[in-house]
Amino acid sequence: MYKIADLLDLSHTIAAPVFEGKTYPWEVLGSIKEFILKLGPTLNPDEYDSPSEGVWIAKDASVFPSAYIGAPCIIDKGAEIRHCAFIRGSAVVGKNCVVGNSAELKNVILFDNVQTPHYNYVGDSILGYKAHMGAGSITSNVKSDKTLVVVKGGCEQIETGLKKFGAILGDNVEVGCNSVLNPGTVLGRGVSVYPTSSVRGVVEEGCIYKSEDNIVRRSSSAG
Repeated sequence: MYKIADLLDLSHTIAAPVFEGKTYPWEVLGSIKEFILKLGPTLNPDEYDSPSEGVWIAKDASVFPSAYIGAPCIIDKGAEIRHCAFIRGSAVVGKNCVVGNSAELKNVILFDNVQTPHYNYVGDSILGYKAHMGAGSITSNVKSDKTLVVVKGGCEQIETGLKKFGAILGDNVEVGCNSVLNPGTVLGRGVSVYPTSSVRGVVEEGCIYKSEDNIVRRSSSAG
């Protein structure tokens, strides 16, 4: 439930090559910048513009004039970067993604069809295919004591060796409004998080997170 294949369908991201040879998705966080700078110059100039050094934007993507896009960054086809979005750099924004009003991205991979549409902070994180962050929901990427992040699931603990690591969202995850995903959070495929939650650790695939002590498996009738 922690490994790349358990969480993410790599056919839904231009960044699939960065995951090669890795076991856990957070292992790519230190390689995003280098990967973008390597991939960007190979993109077809008939399909991608490069308005500034280290930035590549698909010609059919929509970028509002008030948005800030820092290098290095790739904005893939059909993406929408809305009013006052702040992309600080080291960001891969997938096909048909939405990065919305006052949303901030830093050192992230957004798979295709991800939505961070309203007042979101997503840092040092990976959001799987069709993941959705409700308004005001954020990833917290540094522990208050500044120690290295450990992924904790049940009795198992995995040392990441990372000081900055927000969250991994599997495919089709829904995060409710004003929720906080604490450092090292891993949400399995199809997880739903209730609004205003504070989540830490691992939530298994197909579960609904209502509170720390109330995590239930989604019924088959609920999809």
